[in-house]
Amino acid sequence: MDNSPHILIVDDDREIRGLLGRFLEKHGCRVTTAPDGRAMRAALADWKIDLIVLDLMLPGEDGLTLCRELRAHSAIPIIMLTAMGEETDRIVGLEMGADDYMPKPFNPRELLARIKAVLRRGGERAEAPPVEDGQAMRFAGWILNPARRRLQSPEGAAVSLTAGEFELLMAFVKHPQRVLSRDQLLDFTRGRSAGPFDRSIDIQVSRLRRKIEPDSDPPELIQTVRGGGYLFTPAVDRS
Repeated sequence: MDNSPHILIVDDDREIRGLLGRFLEKHGCRVTTAPDGRAMRAALADWKIDLIVLDLMLPGEDGLTLCRELRAHSAIPIIMLTAMGEETDRIVGLEMGADDYMPKPFNPRELLARIKAVLRRGGERAEAPPVEDGQAMRFAGWILNPARRRLQSPEGAAVSLTAGEFELLMAFVKHPQRVLSRDQLLDFTRGRSAGPFDRSIDIQVSRLRRKIEPDSDPPELIQTVRGGGYLFTPAVDRS
């Protein structure tokens, strides 16, 4: 179990914490549970957590507040649980930095699949990458080191990226100066097809733009192609 992923479930519903915890443990995960933000912080101080399943509706500090707090200093993957039909909350959650979301009620097997997908992306980064993925990539003064998952600004400052932002930037630098559709970007970053109302890629693009071109209006590095998707405009050099 030492190499098993450690999942932190943050939900005020004791029954959900118990049922989901037992299900994930049955499928090879280590599980810690917390009913609120205070217990979540204590768990993060005591354990190395690989992924957080975070409920939106919590007593006291809600899930959006906690997600924003986490993203201020951590890139731990977050899957947010939201009430069925609350699309606005899901969008805001993704904007705050959540890597994925699941509407309640949900099938535990689907949540497990989402957890594995997010952890798999992280595991692929941690493993020794192929030579071409281990090379630093330079664009418009920025330096992206895939092996270390490090992004450096033209001024030399380190810029923190969430798992989703990293995968999206990797998709762009691997396919520069080429229009990528939303379906292609979803496939590159999340390994699944987009639903008819899936706006997660648009939200991830917006978040990534704020980090790599915060003062550019209209955006210069990641341009929107009407009816097509997105175009990463700079040339990319590998070294």
